[in-house]
Amino acid sequence: MSVRAHTYVQLSVAGALLSLAVAAPSASAGQGHAVPLRVATYNIHAGTGSDGVFDLDRQAAALRALDADVIGLQEVDVHWGARSGNLDVAGELARRLGMRVSFAPIYSLDPVEAGGPRREYGVAVLSRFPIRSETNHEITRLSTQDQNPVPAPAPGFGEVTLKVRGVPVQVFVTHLDYRADPAVRVAQVADTRRIMARERAALPGARQVLLGDFNAEPSAPELGPLWKELDDAGTGTGPTYPAAAPVKRIDYVTVGDGVRVEGAGVPAEATASDHRPVVADVSLVRKGPGRD
Repeated sequence: MSVRAHTYVQLSVAGALLSLAVAAPSASAGQGHAVPLRVATYNIHAGTGSDGVFDLDRQAAALRALDADVIGLQEVDVHWGARSGNLDVAGELARRLGMRVSFAPIYSLDPVEAGGPRREYGVAVLSRFPIRSETNHEITRLSTQDQNPVPAPAPGFGEVTLKVRGVPVQVFVTHLDYRADPAVRVAQVADTRRIMARERAALPGARQVLLGDFNAEPSAPELGPLWKELDDAGTGTGPTYPAAAPVKRIDYVTVGDGVRVEGAGVPAEATASDHRPVVADVSLVRKGPGRD
């Protein structure tokens, strides 16, 4: 068993051990074989655990234990304020994990003191692969920074393009609206599908992965349209929120055409954040000549 497979079977799903057969990379991957990739998503709660303690060492350790090639992060602070030590949390986690980072702010506010860095909050992608391009798309949002917000386009839907053993991959990371009224999520799902379709057309043959905190369970009507183009890798896994005693599955790894799910799980990480992460092993299916 490879080191990666051994790491994965130690992850717990609802208190039980996962048992996944993760294929080792093939020496002939360039001749039509599927390309393995491990992806994950984690709402990191700005570095604060379910115990209310900000501890970036603990969070970095939780991320490292996933052994993922690509990780989508939500609730990421970059010089936001005292709650996260005024740190660039995205950059710090990337540095500690030895990964590349792309940060897509939802909010970018003036510094408290002149000359200081901008106060930013949003989503991020960590990657073991070089990031070929990055985009911060706008989707409908109801701002938490305005006293009387109205739904309007705003940034914070991040996208990076990677090339994984010759296969182009578009990775998107999102954080959908948290309110009980699904109206904003309905608009966000429509925006997401439109943007992902446009990006597919712009890079024919690219595989797509959408990671994030959707703030709704899989059967929620507002998420229904997503399942027309995407597969939920976490089907059959445990709940993700709240981390200490989860009862809802609202965090997702989802994949598009040409990406096959080999296995997925929700590690029993109960303290590093108020959410639990989701990790999935997938295969990027190489299409034959003339089909990409």
